Amino acid sequence: MKRWLAMLAVALAAGTSLAADAPAIRQQGAAANAASAPNAAPRVESLDILKQDPAERTRDQPGNNAPVWRKVVAGEAHYSSLPYPESGVLIQPKAQLPGQPVATTAGEAWRRFRNGPMISIGGWLILGVLAAIAVMYFAKGPIKVHAPPTGRKIQRFTPTERFVHWTTAITFVVLAVSGLCMMFGKFVLMPIIGHSLFGYLTYALKTIHNFVGPLFTVAIIVTFILFVKDNFPIVADLKWLARLGGMFGQGHAPAGRFNAGEKLWFWGGVTLLGLAASGSGFVLDKLVPNLEYTRFMMQGANLLHITATVLMMGLALGHIYLGTVGMEGAYKAMREGYVDDAWAREHHDIWYQEVVDGKVPRVRAPEHDGEAVPPPAPKTI
Repeated sequence: MKRWLAMLAVALAAGTSLAADAPAIRQQGAAANAASAPNAAPRVESLDILKQDPAERTRDQPGNNAPVWRKVVAGEAHYSSLPYPESGVLIQPKAQLPGQPVATTAGEAWRRFRNGPMISIGGWLILGVLAAIAVMYFAKGPIKVHAPPTGRKIQRFTPTERFVHWTTAITFVVLAVSGLCMMFGKFVLMPIIGHSLFGYLTYALKTIHNFVGPLFTVAIIVTFILFVKDNFPIVADLKWLARLGGMFGQGHAPAGRFNAGEKLWFWGGVTLLGLAASGSGFVLDKLVPNLEYTRFMMQGANLLHITATVLMMGLALGHIYLGTVGMEGAYKAMREGYVDDAWAREHHDIWYQEVVDGKVPRVRAPEHDGEAVPPPAPKTI
């Protein structure tokens, strides 16, 4: 027992001595660690990191290429041996388009804007126009001629005018169908026909789109030259607009050879939007000579092209409706070139009165009007 008590006393004395020496030992260890710290881990502040070049960053933090990519996404031009505009700029600088909460690289901002608001608004706009046309047709029906036909005809469109009009119309429909497929096809067609078939179809339509586009532009220019003299605004157009072509009030609103609605389509749809779509399409196809095709220019041309074409398609749907099933006799006028006096008097009374007064010839370009052509007389010697 005495021996056990003696050993306990020795152990307690040794523990007290170690506890008293612990602070000194800890201080010596901290000093040693501080002395060896520069060799173990770099003491680099965040401000110093931003100032480091790639070589210094690789030495201090191997595998960290943040400085390189920070310069890449800044949009700065660096050296490149490629003879092409912006070849020294790998990634565009940041941009923020309308409706985007934060700025991102310009290419990504364009992609999000094109695949987001542009497609969404454009799709709903076209569907809204189709819905409005359906409501108008089923609620009110086609616009009819109330007076019986007289049997007397007036040449409304010459053969040249009809040829140019149908060229413009057909090329526009081809461009519209191919454009809608490229814009909305991956959401509508690809889930149905599959990725491979959709790819072949889109490639074919894109090729057709590129070749038909210039022909459409030529047709627009010729259309403007042929019809501009009868599309200048007159005082009666204000009355037509106030009554929306006869939708309000009694009878039909006064109109010349072309009413105010047709003039708005001519100036706004065909001329302004048509040339905007054509010009932006030429830029996208790189057909404009001596033009520096930067990424920013191509992105802007793409957004302008989508905006102009969608608005033009919306207006064209209304024009096509009134020119076919929406108005009795309108399609026949463009197909055959002639209208009855009753149709002209009811829909374009000012123009009809000019024909009656002799200011405008009843037949401007004589042509065969559907009757059987007699065989030529035999030659005699």
